Amino acid sequence: MSSRYEAFLDLSVELTAFSRFDLLGTGLAERYLATLDKMVGGEITDALLAAFVALPPAEDVARIQAVRTTILGNELLGDVTRALIKLWYSGTWFELPSAWTERFGRRTADATFVVSPDAYVEGLLWKAIGAHPAGAKGPGFGSWAFPPKIPALPDLDSKT
Repeated sequence: MSSRYEAFLDLSVELTAFSRFDLLGTGLAERYLATLDKMVGGEITDALLAAFVALPPAEDVARIQAVRTTILGNELLGDVTRALIKLWYSGTWFELPSAWTERFGRRTADATFVVSPDAYVEGLLWKAIGAHPAGAKGPGFGSWAFPPKIPALPDLDSKT
């Protein structure tokens, strides 16, 4: 695997709060990296990955703030990063906001679309809410009659 792909996986782990195992288990990591490249261009993807790699170490308390300011708060990278998060959770690439395209230029391919039928089924949102995608994975007769079991969030340190 390329270091670019590895950086993309590490970034995705940090952004989604899902493990590398979970992300690779979707079978969509390579497709999502290709989608990101197609939607915003390789140069912006590379800038995002470079910003991520340059962050303080994961054990450093300053890392969370650095993610917020360096990536999510960045004019160029923020909206792209939020679109990537939504892609992992929903399987849908959402067109970048008009303010972003006015500032950085419209990308020819940038439009809202579901990446593939598998992307919908493997969206992280289903795992996050403890449910199954409607019409895709048979959870069992009558299972939608009960509310989903949402897993408990890990205790967050007061420094975050």
